[in-house]
Amino acid sequence: MKIGIAADHAGQRLKAAITEHLRASSHTIVPFGPETTADDDYPLIVRLLADAVARGDVDRGIFLCGSGIGPAVAANKTPGVRAAVVENEWSARDSVEHVDVNLLTLGERVIGESLAKSIVDAYLGAEVQGGRHERRRNQIRALESRTGTAHEEPKLIKRGERSERFRPAR
Repeated sequence: MKIGIAADHAGQRLKAAITEHLRASSHTIVPFGPETTADDDYPLIVRLLADAVARGDVDRGIFLCGSGIGPAVAANKTPGVRAAVVENEWSARDSVEHVDVNLLTLGERVIGESLAKSIVDAYLGAEVQGGRHERRRNQIRALESRTGTAHEEPKLIKRGERSERFRPAR
């Protein structure tokens, strides 16, 4: 698998550890962005990685920073990218299996190196599942492109009326 990896100033140590960990496997590593702890702006760096993921230049991406939150938000602005902040192995697997997450963000200030390696292994080892998950991924794609109907428009219910859809079980 071809893996793009990038970090801002707050994720450089974890990026080095993850890169070394991945090089010990059969993955091809493609680095993006600067390799410095000087203050920088993650939206500009994650955009390089997100664009590569969206174009298919890399199979999946990994971004390291302090928390993982900002880069996930920024990366999700790129059509075709589904980024998630992950802090455990189960979420890493689930994010790929159910949502087809293709860009993982991790926070160096939140998780340790050993856990980060386990999360990356779970993320890269997971495979996309079909069934109801495919239907939901299609709804996400419709939201992204604003084509089709991602959901039913809600009907306003007047006071005193009951919704057939949400009627309590008796």
